[in-house]
Amino acid sequence: MAGQAADKAREKSAEALARNAAATQAVLDVMARLRDPNGGCPWDVEQTFATIAPYTIEEAYEVADAIERDDLPALKEELGDLLFQVAFHARMAEELGAFDFADVAQALADKMIERHPHVFSEAGDGRTAEQQTVAWETLKAEKRAAKGAPSLLDDVAMALPALMRAEKLTKRAARINFDWPAPEPVLEKLEEELAELKEARASGDQEHIAEEMGDILFVMANLARKLKVDPEEALRRANAKFTRRFQYIERKLAEGGRNGPQPLDDMEALWLEAKRAEKR
Repeated sequence: MAGQAADKAREKSAEALARNAAATQAVLDVMARLRDPNGGCPWDVEQTFATIAPYTIEEAYEVADAIERDDLPALKEELGDLLFQVAFHARMAEELGAFDFADVAQALADKMIERHPHVFSEAGDGRTAEQQTVAWETLKAEKRAAKGAPSLLDDVAMALPALMRAEKLTKRAARINFDWPAPEPVLEKLEEELAELKEARASGDQEHIAEEMGDILFVMANLARKLKVDPEEALRRANAKFTRRFQYIERKLAEGGRNGPQPLDDMEALWLEAKRAEKR
């Protein structure tokens, strides 16, 4: 019985490998055809890394959105769209003779094995999740040093959403203790920045106002980190809450035959009504 089970497992594994290989090759074939200067898609042919990058970021957000909505069919589709972005960049690199899709996949596999010796070594080393996080960050620091990166902040990607990048910058600086020990001093800093924003408004200097507003947002990202809150996730939830309540206002106004701008007091009353309804 054990032998039959092992045979079935090997057969299933072989089928999965063949299916994965065929599907991956299909994606690569489609990408090559689209980029073919002779008969390919004119739009795809003229794209570059720079022009495709915004679409790559957009697709990553659509993956996150599908997860947020707990929509698995949409997640499957969005993951496919994100994979296509990888294939697109890899194809353009292959055309330049730099690397191809297989190089990307192999480099990823090698990196994951290197960063998880507790999983892939014969004996393992019994690391906890927290210990693995520390080891991961140590290894990345060694990689940065090997590349000659002079600053801890050098590889915090510029293309990240600004709020997320602010949180990562403060987290990275904290590694050498450039950090407040608790949330309370950050709250005090926030009050200081709010006072400076009021002064900027009084001056009427729009550039100064924008600068102080940026400082407040940066402090808020740092405060979220100290409170162990993901600022991007928190803001996404706040956006969703605002959308729900505003759409409630729209529905109620439409039911009353009221269109266009309305008195703020009336809309505020409906907002509070929506808020109460959510708490029932």
